[in-house]
Amino acid sequence: MRPRPPIKGRGIVSGTGLIITGLVATLVALIFPIWSYADRAGTTTDADVLSDRTVATRYGPLSGQDRDFVTRVRLAGLWELPAGELAERKGTTAAVRTAGQHLVDGHTSLDAHVRTVAGQLGLALPNEPNEQQKQWLATLNAAQGQDFDRQFANILRLAHGKVFSVVAQVRASTQNSLVRGLADDANATVLNHIEALEATGDVDFAQLARDLAPSAPPASGSPVPSVDPASAIPVVPSAAPSYPLPPAASSPRPANAP
Repeated sequence: MRPRPPIKGRGIVSGTGLIITGLVATLVALIFPIWSYADRAGTTTDADVLSDRTVATRYGPLSGQDRDFVTRVRLAGLWELPAGELAERKGTTAAVRTAGQHLVDGHTSLDAHVRTVAGQLGLALPNEPNEQQKQWLATLNAAQGQDFDRQFANILRLAHGKVFSVVAQVRASTQNSLVRGLADDANATVLNHIEALEATGDVDFAQLARDLAPSAPPASGSPVPSVDPASAIPVVPSAAPSYPLPPAASSPRPANAP
């Protein structure tokens, strides 16, 4: 019995099927990584952050977080120094007036530092507080007597508590030597102010803990227009204090001090 002759075209079909299968597998292998990353909403790689937000400077890489920090330091001085002056005039206790002195002294020095850093890095700075900070100043302007003491201590302590963690994060992660030095200065200033405010005896720590919970809104509020660093108006006291300022490294007087 003679063997059947091969059916023409079967080998061709089988070979074509193998080629098509291989092409499909290759295409799936190429498409899957793109699909899987696109499906991860909000996925951002370090390379993306560096290319989009970080710029090279002679003082080291300057990140978006660094630039935001420089702006925050400037904003702090624009409203906390006037708040300190109000405390010097309106505080009913020596401890509140001393805390006001610490704010005036600390932000006069820190503002000069931040304006120097901004000029060296070519960063624009705001020349007025943001809306949240203006509201805080309006509250302090309207308050009188012991109500002023409480409002001053709690509003300023809340603001300092919010920025304290930001300073630490920037200091820990920045690659820019100028920002690192500014963070060191800001850290010492903020801690000094926190201690002075707590020494008033007017801080409501239970309310503070609730306000500093993760769900609380950020202290920086809405952004404000920025200006060229060369035209940034210095933050300075409106008049010399009528009594000597305590040394910068000294502890604030207790609330019951004469």
